[in-house]
Amino acid sequence: MENEKISIAIVDDNLALQKSLARNLLLYANIEIVFTASNGIELLTKLKENKLPSVILMDIQMPKMNGIVATYEIFKNYAGKIKIIILTVMDEEHMIFDAIKAGACGYLMKDENPNSIIKSILDALNGGAPISTLVASKILENLRTDNIKRSPSVDVTFPKPVDYNLTKREIEILYLIIQAKTYKQIAEELFLSDKTIKKHTENIYYKLHINSKYEAMELARKYDWNNI
Repeated sequence: MENEKISIAIVDDNLALQKSLARNLLLYANIEIVFTASNGIELLTKLKENKLPSVILMDIQMPKMNGIVATYEIFKNYAGKIKIIILTVMDEEHMIFDAIKAGACGYLMKDENPNSIIKSILDALNGGAPISTLVASKILENLRTDNIKRSPSVDVTFPKPVDYNLTKREIEILYLIIQAKTYKQIAEELFLSDKTIKKHTENIYYKLHINSKYEAMELARKYDWNNI
């Protein structure tokens, strides 16, 4: 691993920032930039045409397809193969949780120095979740504010999957869906065919009145279904 190059893709619609970031990272001997992209659509295309990067440094606000949607698509199709670290500015703080839910493993400020970014990349590759101090502070602030708004005397009862007439098997599959697992992964885990999982998934989406895995994950977050 010491002598292996760490392959990186940079995704940002700010071309000057793209070049500056690439130039700074290439000062490190073990870094290679496999490609850059200016939006999520271009990123998904280049992933099919180039060597897969180990890490993607992802902007959020981009035309055609933003970083949140692109992160979800990558997490869905390349789970376990690519780490995604969001590079953000503070006025995008409201998107922190959306990025993490979509599959990002880290969240850094765009003005982080190259040493910090390299350290975060290594941390992510070793299974960590690098988050800059400013972003971590904002998360804590939001959590504190949220807790203040919640009244401990109010008993909130959320609907459960069974309330939507999901069968035991469909609930089992739903739990794996909201973990962002693919049809193939779910089929292997439950010893069923991909076709059977796809059919069950269509039934689940119909009963929940949703159309995608991302919407299922949103519903799970909203109603606290992550431990169903």
